[in-house]
Amino acid sequence: MGKPETIPPMVEQVVAALGPIDILVNNAGTSWGAPTIEHSLDGWNKVINLNVTAIFVATQEVGRRCMVPRRSGKVINIASIQGLTGCYPEGTPTLAYNASKGAVVNLTRTLANEWAPLGINVNAIAPGYFPTKMTAQLDQGTTSHMAPMNRGGGPEDLKGVAALLASDACAFITGQTIAVDGGVTAV
Repeated sequence: MGKPETIPPMVEQVVAALGPIDILVNNAGTSWGAPTIEHSLDGWNKVINLNVTAIFVATQEVGRRCMVPRRSGKVINIASIQGLTGCYPEGTPTLAYNASKGAVVNLTRTLANEWAPLGINVNAIAPGYFPTKMTAQLDQGTTSHMAPMNRGGGPEDLKGVAALLASDACAFITGQTIAVDGGVTAV
């Protein structure tokens, strides 16, 4: 997904093999840690390209081929609580990541307004601190204590909200970003 030009042929292949796409989950992300004055433009572009541009291109292609003509569908974007707060846990600042995830939040809101009259729901999930390759350098003990629930998240913590946003139960929910963070953004 880091090369936006590869997305349209991929969507075409999926549609040809499986039929129209009803639910699109945009779940890709990368980060680049550096103080702002030392942050390379290449690093900035890498993060923005994967975290924002790839979501735009994938959603545009799926929308064009499947959802808009059928006037139905669900788009679920994966943002981050760092896109809501602008903060970073500990260690190196992550300006490009935070800015890109903030862009995903606003891309979600804007597209939800545009596509709501077409019967397409667009929402986002903003995970807190989950053990992943990207968070491996963080002290999980420290980050879990940031959450009022005193733990980091696990895969089971994202299933329910993803199932909700993909289901008919969210027929009247669009443009929302739901934080799944153990209460970090509630304090």
